[in-house]
Amino acid sequence: MTKTTAWLVGAVAMVALPLVAHGQDEQTRSIVPEAFLKARPAAPKAAPSSGPIYRRVNRPAGQAARGTVSEIGVTIWKLRPTVAGDTTRLLVQDPQSGTVQWTPERVEAGTPLSLGDHVRVSVESPRDGYLYVIDREQYADGTTSDPFLIFPTTRARGGDNRVTGGRLIELPAQTDAPPFFTLQATRPNQVAELITVLISQQPLMDVTPSAGPLALSRDTVARWEKEAGSTVEQLEMVGGAGRAWSAAEQRAGADATRLLTQQDPPPQTVFRVVTTSPSLVATRFTLSHARARVAGTPPR
Repeated sequence: MTKTTAWLVGAVAMVALPLVAHGQDEQTRSIVPEAFLKARPAAPKAAPSSGPIYRRVNRPAGQAARGTVSEIGVTIWKLRPTVAGDTTRLLVQDPQSGTVQWTPERVEAGTPLSLGDHVRVSVESPRDGYLYVIDREQYADGTTSDPFLIFPTTRARGGDNRVTGGRLIELPAQTDAPPFFTLQATRPNQVAELITVLISQQPLMDVTPSAGPLALSRDTVARWEKEAGSTVEQLEMVGGAGRAWSAAEQRAGADATRLLTQQDPPPQTVFRVVTTSPSLVATRFTLSHARARVAGTPPR
């Protein structure tokens, strides 16, 4: 088990739905994932909202894939020291300096990070199901380490890996010590953590959560990924990167019974997945740490 893997937990989920798009250019046309947001409960007495706008980051290569279109929402947060005016913050007990305050800020998926950066991941499922997260180290030559199942574990949420519309899952939890994971490399040529996230309509029968990461066979993971489809598009919320953690997200992440409403901030990144077997859907993203930081400098 690698050092970095021990800190990594992630989760995502899916919903089968179309996108509403307007404009001419495929990369810049405005996209409103209306059905994704409508899976959340409506806000009491809230005024109608036009919804957030997303831009397309990539386009499918070659002939368009056929099957059920699902969407996966992920928000990656990079922590920075709290400054005056921040309304939300994480309080961390440091044995040397006492209480340290951090403010999470959104970054787009694929943003290069640095060794030593503190990051968190929040995920949301517009559809009921069970989520599973696999971590592999990724190296500069394109190879990867053996896969480990890092979620669910019996130590995280008591082994409860159920997801549902409006429920925000934060990893690590706000009550964890520390409430973030720190990017580290175990080999000089390691460039990222490759995260595979799956959501299944039913629990995977051949997986029994343990107290820590569970070693998986490469063949098993390859079979799951083949069945679960492939990511064909990545969408990023326009103007979302750099936004600080909101009070609504902080409250929903701390309380599993509290659901985000249609008026609350949506995921930063939405992955579109095409699969012929919608009972199991998967996508991948990386936490890249290709740029090492000079020793002694604080995380950005």
